[in-house]
Amino acid sequence: MLNCKPSTMVPKVLFLFGSFLCHLAFAGRICPKPQEVPFATVEPLKAFYEPGDVIVYTCKAGYSMLGQVRKYTCPLTGLWPVNTVKCLPKVCPFIGRLENGSVRYTTFEYPNTLTFACNPGYVLNGTNSVQCLEDGKWSKKLPVCDPITCPPPTTPNFAKVSYYKPSATNDSIYKDEVVFECLPPYAMFGNATIRCTEHGNWTELPECRDVKCPFPTRPDNGYVNYPKKVALGYKDKATYGCHSTYTLDGPETVECGKTGTWSAQPTCKASCKVSVKKATVLYKGNRVKIQEQFKNGMSHGEHVAFFCKNKEKKCSYTVEAQCVDGIFKVPDCFKEHSSLAFWKTDAWDVPLCS
Repeated sequence: MLNCKPSTMVPKVLFLFGSFLCHLAFAGRICPKPQEVPFATVEPLKAFYEPGDVIVYTCKAGYSMLGQVRKYTCPLTGLWPVNTVKCLPKVCPFIGRLENGSVRYTTFEYPNTLTFACNPGYVLNGTNSVQCLEDGKWSKKLPVCDPITCPPPTTPNFAKVSYYKPSATNDSIYKDEVVFECLPPYAMFGNATIRCTEHGNWTELPECRDVKCPFPTRPDNGYVNYPKKVALGYKDKATYGCHSTYTLDGPETVECGKTGTWSAQPTCKASCKVSVKKATVLYKGNRVKIQEQFKNGMSHGEHVAFFCKNKEKKCSYTVEAQCVDGIFKVPDCFKEHSSLAFWKTDAWDVPLCS
């Protein structure tokens, strides 16, 4: 091994020659600029280092060192040791759940940010975002989503509140409802139920109006009864009836509606005389003799089914007939045999066609 130190026993010429040999031996053995580590700094940072020089890695603010080796010494070989330094971002703790809202984020690592949003009907009380800081703590506290409140509801004219149960002590909150009812004889126009909206106001109020209906007219062959009042209004009722042998077509009781008209206009319809003297028919699912069942006539709206013959198939089928305001038409296919034609078979005695 070369000794590059000067000696009093060695002539000057030999010393210079030895120094030259030492220079040749160690030429190119300096360490280069050290490897860069993400989010870390090196002290001291130089273009090259002499053997024996020491460097120290330090993580930047917001990052923590993974592993314990931070110092490296430039060896005589000029090759830095394998660098194991890693600087990882600090992680902030779980901030909590936002009731009636949502939290948007990618990770909880420095320097990421969380953003907050409230569900419809709620308003943010506090910050709308927080950031994970260098010390691994959040920049601000978790906000709160407070329910949006509505002022006390206004009651429409000529109305009363039939249902109201505010969620808060004195205030209504989002989705709370109020139900109104008009005082008689007023009619309600609009929705009887109003709701506290996500904007802090109520939906549109209904309106209570005074509605009048004309006096009902008496039907032909019948009568009508109604309250003895100066005027008839909303929800007043009238009752209809018919004289003997007539049938009421429509409801017996009608009501004055909010449009100022009656719910129906019943009429009296005449009964029908049955011209057939001998026939078995279907009436309400049963076989009956028509001359016995309707000896006093058939009321308006009633119907029966006559039996008709299919001569080709030698079977029978049914055709309906109905009494309509005094008119009863027997089906053309029905044949009424004379009582003298005892050898002829009536349609109702023939099996039904399949």
